Formats: sequence, structure tokens, C-alpha cells
Amino acid sequence: MYEKAHIGKLFDGIAHTYDKFNHFTSMGIDILWRKKAVKGMRPVDTMLDVAIGTADMSIIALKKGKAKKVEGLDLSREMMKIGHQKACKAGFEDRIVFTCGSAQQMPYEDNSFQAVTCAYGIRNFSELEKGLAEMCRVLAPGGQLVILEFSYPQNPVVKAVYNLYFSHIMPLIGRVMSKDPGAFKYFLGSVKNFIWGEKMAAKLRDAGFTGVRFRTMSFGITTLYTATKE
Repeated sequence: MYEKAHIGKLFDGIAHTYDKFNHFTSMGIDILWRKKAVKGMRPVDTMLDVAIGTADMSIIALKKGKAKKVEGLDLSREMMKIGHQKACKAGFEDRIVFTCGSAQQMPYEDNSFQAVTCAYGIRNFSELEKGLAEMCRVLAPGGQLVILEFSYPQNPVVKAVYNLYFSHIMPLIGRVMSKDPGAFKYFLGSVKNFIWGEKMAAKLRDAGFTGVRFRTMSFGITTLYTATKE
């Protein structure tokens, strides 16, 4: 089983199948989630995309005119290589800067960005509180925080169907699509074991964010968190 301390190596190993796995298992809804998250953002000059991965969130933000330039931070060089290829294909090679580094110790000055985003990376932080504090530190006063993360549906019928799909069908897909099924086993466990909803909102407040709000999407499968910094 993988540990969060080695998350960069984990994603290096599955980088070439990550997008395909996400889009296939979510039936493309993961793209819609990112679009909805970006739609609610105010346009900014500078945006930091934490756990940028293959750059889906950043590219959508640039296409929608929500950011002029993006700094992307991630521990996986292989994921960022694919992200850079996608950025070049979209014509954004000069507008996204990829940096290998930890969310728990960001290489940026205080108050550097007008927006900070993170799509499906928060649960992989080895030290959640420290990572959130760093996100607050680098966000400029008045800046906006946007986080997307998986959650668990509460409707009994939806939850039963989701558990069946999540526990049996998705692992099978992961074994077929990846040479490293252990990585996808970690992925599934990380979703089940992570906090969400009000517990996550409380962590954001403790980190120094204000105006914290959250709403679930797609029957509670994913949750969008937004906040600001005074």
C-alpha cells in the first residue's frame, strides 16, 4: 500500500493512464465538475493551481478567461510533463509555469496569488493542516480559494449504488488500465477515508480562511469548497 509521503512516486507511475481512468470511470463528469468550479471564479491575473497534475483545472481557467497566468505546483514530474504537453496543445505553454514541490512547503512569497485552486489533490496531503495554512499564506488578501474534492453520497439508494461501483467495478477498471493496481487501491482508499463537508470546512476556517462555503454535486459524489482571505 502506498503512503502519502510517497505520493509523487505513486502518481509518476500512473501518469499515463490517470486522465483516461478519471474520464472513463466518471463518464466524463469530472470535466463538468471542474468547469462548474471555474465558472464561479472571479477573473484574476495570477492563479496558483495546487496539485496541478495534468493541468485540467488550469487549462479550463485560462480558456474561460478566469486567469491570465497560472503557477502550477505538484510532486509528480510525470503528471506535469503530460500537463505541459496539454498546455502546449491548447496554446498556453507561456501561461502555465510548472514547479515540482510540496504543498506543505510552497516556494512562493506571502500574498502572491489572487486565486488558489486545488482539484482532487487535498486528500493526498501528508499534512492537511499545514498544506491548508500554506495555501492561505500565499493567497493575497481578498483572494479566492476554490477546492474540489471527492465526498460520499448520503442518500441511502445512491450510497448503495456508489459503494458497489466504487468498491468492485472501479478497482477492476484500475487493474485493467494500469500496470500498478496498488496505486488505484490507494486512490480508492484515500477517497473513503478523507473528511468532507462541515469537517473540511472547519479545517479551512482553522487555517485562516473566511467566508467558507461548500456544496455537493452529482448526488454528493464530489464537493466544491470556496473561501476567501481577509
